[in-house]
Amino acid sequence: MTELTPFHIAFPVDDLDAARHFYGEVLGCPEGRSSDDWIDFDLFGHQIVAHRVEGAAAPPRAGENPVDGHQVPVPHFGVVLRPPQWQQLAERLKAHGIGFVIEPYTRFKGEPGEQSTMFFLDPAGNALEFKAFASFDSLFAR
Repeated sequence: MTELTPFHIAFPVDDLDAARHFYGEVLGCPEGRSSDDWIDFDLFGHQIVAHRVEGAAAPPRAGENPVDGHQVPVPHFGVVLRPPQWQQLAERLKAHGIGFVIEPYTRFKGEPGEQSTMFFLDPAGNALEFKAFASFDSLFAR
């Protein structure tokens, strides 16, 4: 696998204080630059930016797709982690009382692309998915 470069995503929130608490305290993302209207966070080396949009929460859900017996919310974003990081994050989320859209579990067991995954929402309703692969070489396994 080639070296990955950080991605950048900007997303709407209706409450910057709630976003600061969720991304900073709950997820443990260090805060970067900020203004009265946006906050940069370091999400495992990736730059995510919560933009305050008055009266708007997450974009409307386009829908859901069935994956391994679960209804996956679309759109969503997140990061692929190593299993120990993923487990620590799952425990951290549970300790903070975060409700899951899809509880942490391992899907495609014994198949190419076996992965652990979990889905949850931020306070503005943005859907997030965090995955773990034993080897990043199987990220795109068929």
